[in-house]
Amino acid sequence: MPAHLQLPYSTTIPAASHPSPSALTTPTWPAAVTASAATGRSALERRARLTAKLAKLAATGQLAPLARQISTLGGCAHPIRLTGHRTRLDSTTGEIFDHFDSGRLPAGELLVRCGNRRATRCPGCSTVYRYDTYQLIAAGLRGGKTVPTSVAAHPRVFATLTAPGFGPVHNQPDTGRCHCGQVHPDDDPLLGTPLDPEHYDYTGAILWNAHAPALWARFTTHLRREIAKAAGLTQRVLRDHATLSYAKVAEYQKRGQVHFHAVIRLDGPTGPGSAPPAWATVQLLDHAVRAAATRTRVAHDCQPQQPAGHAPGAGEVGQGDRPVFRFGRQTDVRAIRGTDFTGDSPVTERHVAAYIAKYATKGAETTTGTLDRRLRLLAELATHDITDHARRLIHTAWHLATQPQHAHLRLRQWAHMLGFRGHFSTRTRHYSTALAHLRAERTAWRTGQPDPQTPAPASAETRAGQTGGSPVGDRAGHTTGLAPGLRNIAGQRVDSDTTLVISHWQYAGTGLLPELEHLADLLATTRQTRPEQPTRPRRSDRSGDRAAHPVGHSTDRLTSAVRAGAVA
Repeated sequence: MPAHLQLPYSTTIPAASHPSPSALTTPTWPAAVTASAATGRSALERRARLTAKLAKLAATGQLAPLARQISTLGGCAHPIRLTGHRTRLDSTTGEIFDHFDSGRLPAGELLVRCGNRRATRCPGCSTVYRYDTYQLIAAGLRGGKTVPTSVAAHPRVFATLTAPGFGPVHNQPDTGRCHCGQVHPDDDPLLGTPLDPEHYDYTGAILWNAHAPALWARFTTHLRREIAKAAGLTQRVLRDHATLSYAKVAEYQKRGQVHFHAVIRLDGPTGPGSAPPAWATVQLLDHAVRAAATRTRVAHDCQPQQPAGHAPGAGEVGQGDRPVFRFGRQTDVRAIRGTDFTGDSPVTERHVAAYIAKYATKGAETTTGTLDRRLRLLAELATHDITDHARRLIHTAWHLATQPQHAHLRLRQWAHMLGFRGHFSTRTRHYSTALAHLRAERTAWRTGQPDPQTPAPASAETRAGQTGGSPVGDRAGHTTGLAPGLRNIAGQRVDSDTTLVISHWQYAGTGLLPELEHLADLLATTRQTRPEQPTRPRRSDRSGDRAAHPVGHSTDRLTSAVRAGAVA
């Protein structure tokens, strides 16, 4: 036995303790149960070790600062770790306002939220992204966030553009049964899969997804033409009378095809602040959307090499020797009513904003069960548990990329997105505010809060070890950036126009260390299990705790729980 392996027990068994031959029989427990028990024991042992480490931190008083820093991440699953420093000084006088060093933080590193929009990658950051998208869409419908409230009276519709069919699939028709003769429940894995995979047009499905962004761009061009035609104007003159504004999001159907949801609005010549002309009505916009969707066509640059007997899908219409892609026959256009509308089956502003925001954080991996990250090698698919339909779609995209006529589509790079390589969410400049503006407002508000840990003037060296009033884990609002409302060492506001920021940051890794990850799980559990309490004003001298973590979170309760777990 190697000398470096020190077992906690003796390696020799006393003669009196030798088991009898009958005790050495083969156990009757199934192998799966034994493996599951072993996995459970290892997980419990690892949890006990991490809890013991946290108990040591609690005994030295270091647990509460760590909990406050981690709580500013908002539940980010894969935060980015940075090391470095930042100094803010007056460019005219050379006065140092403050100095920030990541080594003086409780975790020893600056923790920044990853900001990933995908719900499967980071639920915490995707929730913030979904809320911001809701505010962006709602502002373009009812006003607010730099958009005048008069925009609610402008004609607007909610349009859905679908993909054509590439073969019969299992579905849930409104009346009757599926083509297979069954009635599929909502959670049936067969939904969206082909009835006959061998005759399903996988090539056409992938190529249609790859051309979907070009289809949308061509649709907006035809939409402006149809609006001008209905108004009796030319496209050049139309810009002097009305402006087309929209916000759209791409959604994956269960069969793996992309379709678009869009809020389309007609404004005056200068945008949402001007009234649209009298001829701009919801009926005119409805007719223009349907006509533009019918006329939209996009031709492929080169003829793909198709096997013998290949029948083009519904999305391919022959034009010479090039396939032409179009939208599906199902185009849904609905007028958007106000929130107080009480008619039959209203499509209200709130419903539309919530519907689009819901799909802003979902991708192909959520609907079709594919991957949420790029593939480096096709052999990686063997390690993923995905459906056969999704596997065939990815294989098709991967092999189509080897053909020179499809090289410009970069299908291997977007194989995990089933060929779709466009922006999942876009908007026109005049529709409403931008996500960057919403993040800047949140950053300005957090930065403008009084510093909870510096009630009195302190030296620069003292402030270097403090996290500050703004969360250090917010991607847009951490203290490494320059934001309005800055304060100097004495707590006085300074002019950001004359402030010079000197910083140096290095990437240290992604994700929390094991101890900090365990602490983040405990924080999440504490917030979920905390009983609901009535809202009431709170008074406390330690206002820093309220600013550093969500209201109702107590690091004292967490410390007690860690110590109790270590004793147990």
